[in-house]
Amino acid sequence: MCVGKCSRIVGPCLLVLGTLSMAASSLLLFPAGASKYLLEGHISSHPKAVPGVWGGGIAVLLAGTHITALGWQCSGCGTRTNAFISVVLSKLALLGATACFVLSGVGLTNGPLCFYNTTELGLRHGALWGYPFLDAIDQGPDARAENYLYSRRTWNICMEPEGIVSWHVVLFSLLLLISVAEMVALSHQPGAEPCERWTEPRGDGHPRC
Repeated sequence: MCVGKCSRIVGPCLLVLGTLSMAASSLLLFPAGASKYLLEGHISSHPKAVPGVWGGGIAVLLAGTHITALGWQCSGCGTRTNAFISVVLSKLALLGATACFVLSGVGLTNGPLCFYNTTELGLRHGALWGYPFLDAIDQGPDARAENYLYSRRTWNICMEPEGIVSWHVVLFSLLLLISVAEMVALSHQPGAEPCERWTEPRGDGHPRC
């Protein structure tokens, strides 16, 4: 398939995925749409890192923009300069998407920061802000997975913000799916192929584009 045609498909897909990644990562900073928890510092460290903004967002958008332009300006896509820029941006975007995947996975595993009653975990410290599902690991090696990811009945341990656990799980799961899709697209996009393939002229003297 012509590199231009491939770029016209992969490029817009990356633009959509990068935009969704930035939106999901930004929403994690505003549980239930409220800004007061961010202002009060009651947001967990992983949403604050906004991996979907700089990793799965900006880096991917830069690559997607260049790839899209490469597809619609076919007369120049066979140059070594454009091929080199495409490869560099694609590799950086791939690293960003991978970082987003890793950080989102850790954030999903650790659970959200919330106001909860520690007595329910047998800690007897009263109600405070913390990571209830991370603290639950003290009860056993399988406690965190059993009480959090595989048991929705434990989600009501968080008293504030309202619905923080489902908000946290849905958005971080979405970031995981988006980052996987980005990595797949970036691994197969035509700009990652050797420059020589697209700079060699065809039989009619025109670039392979």
